[in-house]
Amino acid sequence: MNKVFVPQGYRPPLDAYNTQKAIAYIKQTFQEEFASALNLKRVSAPLFVTEESGLNDNLNGYERPVSFDVPAIGVDAQVVHSLAKWKRLALKRYGFSVGNGLYTDMNAIRRDEELDNLHSIYVDQWDWEKIITPETRNEEYLKLIVRSIVGAICNTNENLRVRFPQLTPELCREVSFVTTQELEDRYPDLTASERESAYVKEHKTAFIMQIGGKLRSGKPHDGRAPDYDDWKLNGDLFFWNETLGRGVEISSMGIRVDPDAMDRQLTLAGCDDRRTLPFHKMLLNGELPLTIGGGIGQSRLCMLMLGCAHIGEVQSSIWDSETVRICEENGIPLL
Repeated sequence: MNKVFVPQGYRPPLDAYNTQKAIAYIKQTFQEEFASALNLKRVSAPLFVTEESGLNDNLNGYERPVSFDVPAIGVDAQVVHSLAKWKRLALKRYGFSVGNGLYTDMNAIRRDEELDNLHSIYVDQWDWEKIITPETRNEEYLKLIVRSIVGAICNTNENLRVRFPQLTPELCREVSFVTTQELEDRYPDLTASERESAYVKEHKTAFIMQIGGKLRSGKPHDGRAPDYDDWKLNGDLFFWNETLGRGVEISSMGIRVDPDAMDRQLTLAGCDDRRTLPFHKMLLNGELPLTIGGGIGQSRLCMLMLGCAHIGEVQSSIWDSETVRICEENGIPLL
């Protein structure tokens, strides 16, 4: 069954030329706001890594990476799913100090993604990572960083609307924080996705915390790899999307595992075999800095600010014939 949703009476907010101008403005302006707010420096990052490095992100554990052989060096490479582990290693290798961090353009292919208005097999996001201290490895610091990111997003949106007055999306600066257990208790008869959207509809901007571990129902709110975020100190940032009439996740982030958290989560997830991988050995031995980090979806942020109905309006990807037909018939211009 096709999952494309067509908002009633939808019309593209801008023509194709001005859409491209607006996308460029959003990306340039947000990067400047974001880097300044979190004290980040831009770095170059890999498109692919070797499987044996253990640096690829396992996401929810079932997604298959795109792999290919490299005859010149006799190894198989994988297109990255994200740079969650690579960034932490880069902070150490590049000599970053406490309070400083990095960000980069991350491009990925997620071949097993289910396609709809928000999901594409092509992923583009700003991946970022920052060194913290044991004293700031807590929930209050996590919330401080979340508020800083929301501020950078809202500043960008307000500047965009000055440049393009025909755009109407308004974003709420006030962040409501809630745990996944609180959501389950509040909406016991809804699915995890339905809980998120119900809460964001009420609060407009929300950070949903503590993703990965099992709730009292015996099920996790959502999957999260055990070897990058600390499941007690992570979360997803949502904004209410008026065009789609639902909450939309813009960022997944968190304070990263320290040796104790990784040890615990590898066992809980049944992933003890990863302990011998180079990255995991370094972390368990305390050789990597304590960090906080995440990813911010570039196309989703553009969708949100432009009021677009489909992610294909702001990025070039490939779609099934039924999606193409539905979009054409309803005036949704796919790039």
